Amino acid sequence: MKKFVSFLFAILVFTIGHTQDFTVNKYEVDIYIQPEGYFDVVENYDLTFERYKHGIYRTIQTKYDLTNADGQQEKRKIKISNIEVPGHKFEAPFDFEQKLSDQINIKIGDKDKTIIGPQHYEIKYRVHNAFLFEASEISFYWNIKPDGWYADFHQINFRVHAPDNIGLGRDNSFVYSGYRGDSDLSKDFNLSFNNNVITGQSIDNFVSRPNENVTLLIKLPVNSIKEVKPFWPFWVDHGWTFIVVGLITAFYAVWNKYGKDESVVSTTSYYAPENIDPAMAGFLINDTDDSSDLIALLPHWGSKGYLKIEEIPKKGLFSKADTKLIRVKPLPADAPAYELEIFNGLFDDSTSINFGESILLSKKGKTKGVLNKLFGGDQTEVKPGEVLVSSLENSFYTTMNSAKGLLKKQAQPYYEAKSRKVKGITLGLLIASAVLLSAIGLFVWGPIAAAAIVITCVILIFLNTYMVKKNAKGNRIFSELKGFKKFIKVAEENKLKMLLQDDPGYFENTMGYALAFGLFEKWAKKFDALDIPPPDWYSSSTAHHLSMNNFSKSFSSAMTSVKSTMVSTPSSSGSSGGGSSGGGFGGGGGGSW
Repeated sequence: MKKFVSFLFAILVFTIGHTQDFTVNKYEVDIYIQPEGYFDVVENYDLTFERYKHGIYRTIQTKYDLTNADGQQEKRKIKISNIEVPGHKFEAPFDFEQKLSDQINIKIGDKDKTIIGPQHYEIKYRVHNAFLFEASEISFYWNIKPDGWYADFHQINFRVHAPDNIGLGRDNSFVYSGYRGDSDLSKDFNLSFNNNVITGQSIDNFVSRPNENVTLLIKLPVNSIKEVKPFWPFWVDHGWTFIVVGLITAFYAVWNKYGKDESVVSTTSYYAPENIDPAMAGFLINDTDDSSDLIALLPHWGSKGYLKIEEIPKKGLFSKADTKLIRVKPLPADAPAYELEIFNGLFDDSTSINFGESILLSKKGKTKGVLNKLFGGDQTEVKPGEVLVSSLENSFYTTMNSAKGLLKKQAQPYYEAKSRKVKGITLGLLIASAVLLSAIGLFVWGPIAAAAIVITCVILIFLNTYMVKKNAKGNRIFSELKGFKKFIKVAEENKLKMLLQDDPGYFENTMGYALAFGLFEKWAKKFDALDIPPPDWYSSSTAHHLSMNNFSKSFSSAMTSVKSTMVSTPSSSGSSGGGSSGGGFGGGGGGSW
C-alpha cells in the first residue's frame, strides 16, 4: 500500500511539474477558411514562465484514423505548411520530415538564451486536407485548443472566418469543451455571429487544463469548399508499387536476354562428357561453385588411382570417427588448376600432423598419458603422403575457396562473355536504384515504400548472381550432362548389367558424378543387387569385407564429414458527425523547454 501511495504521489508531482512551468493567461486564435480547400491559422499566446525557460513548442497531430458516415474506415494525413513565428527563432519540419511522422513539432526559442515572466508568441500556419466531405455537407472540425498542452489556459478567444458567401449561425456551428469524447455542447463559451464570422469568448473564471480540449465543428454547404483530390488516388498512396513492378520487369527482360539459358534437350548418355570431371559437371549443371562439386573429386581420384580413402573409427570416449586420405601418386601436371589446388593442398607436409600427435608431443609424460587415454588411446599413425581429414578443420577452407575461384574461372569458356558484362552493369544499376529510388519512395510515399524498394533491389541483386548464360559449347555439354543425370535417376537393373559387362569399373567411374549431382545414395542403391564389389580404393577398419550396402552408408557418412570439415572456418568471438471534445483535426498540444 505504501508503494502504491508513493507511486501516486510521484505521478502527482510529475504532473504538477509539467503544468506549473508556465500559464497561458490569454489565448486567441483566428482561422480563415479558404474556398480553395485549405485554411490559415493564426495563434496568439500571452503566457507567463514561472521558471527560466528557452521558449515553447507547439505540436500538431497530422495522422488520423477516421470513420465516415457510412461506417467506413479512412486514414487521413493532413499537411501543415507556411509556418511562421514572427519575432522568434524557431525550428519546424520540412515537408519530407512530415511524411515520416504522425505529428509536427514547432520549437520556438533560443537554446543559448533563457527567459522568465510574461511572454508573447504568435504562430501562423496553413492546414491542408482537413475538411470532411460528405454527401450532404462539408465539415470543418478543428481543435481550437488540443488536449496535449502541459499548461492551464485561463482565457480562450477564437474567430473563424468562412468564405464570404457562407452564413454562420447556431444551426451550423457547434463548440465542445472538456475531456476527449464529451459530446455535450459547451457552456464555457459565449458565441456571436456576424454573417460569415463566428466569435467565441470563454466565460469568466474559465480554465482549460491539460487533457482538456476546445473543439469547433462548422457544417458548410456542399460545393462551398473545393475538395482537393489527387488525379489518381492510387498513385498518391501506392505509386511505389509501380517502381517495384518496374524494377522486376526490367530485370526479367535483361535476364531473359542475357541470363536465361536456351532450351536444351537432354541427350541420352551413360557417361559424363569427355574431359569433364565431377567438379566441372557439378558446376555446369547448376551454374554455381558448390563445395560438393569439389568434394566429388575424391572418389574421382580414387577411381583413377591417385588416392585411397580409409575410414577410421572412434577410439576413445570423446574421440570422433575420422577419415584418412592416402596419396598413391601425384596428379598429372596438366590436370585442371582447381584439381591441383585441392590435391596438393591436401598432401602438403604441413597438414600431416593431427590432434593426437600434438598430444604425443606434450612436454610432460604424465599429462600426455592421461589425455592420450581420454581422447582415443593409441593415436592413428599418419605417414608422409597421408592426411587425417580432422586435421583440416578450420584451416583448409582457404584452399577450398581458392579452388572454387579456379573452378569458376575455368568454367568461363562454356558461358557467354557478354552475360558477365551485363551482370556487372546490372549489379551497379541495382545498387544505384536501391539508393536513389528508395530515397524517392521515402520522400513521396513514406518508409514502407522505401523498405519495399530496398528489399526488391536486394532480392534482385541476389538473383543477379545467376545472370549467366551458356554459349553453344556450354549448351552441348549441358545437354549431355542433363541426359547423364537423368540416367542416374532412372537407370534400370538390366541396363546397368550391360554397362558393367562392358566396363566392370562403371560404378566407381561414375560415383563421383552422382555425388556432385546429389544422387550418390540413390545411384549406389541401384548396384546393391548386382553383386559387384565396392571400390578397392576405399577401406574401413570396422569391417574386413564391405558389401555395397555397407559401403554406400559408410562412404556417404564419410563424405558428409569431409565436406563439413574442409569448409569449416574458425569461430569469431563476440556478444550479442455529431461532434465531441477532442474529436476533430488539430490534435496535439505543446509545452515549454
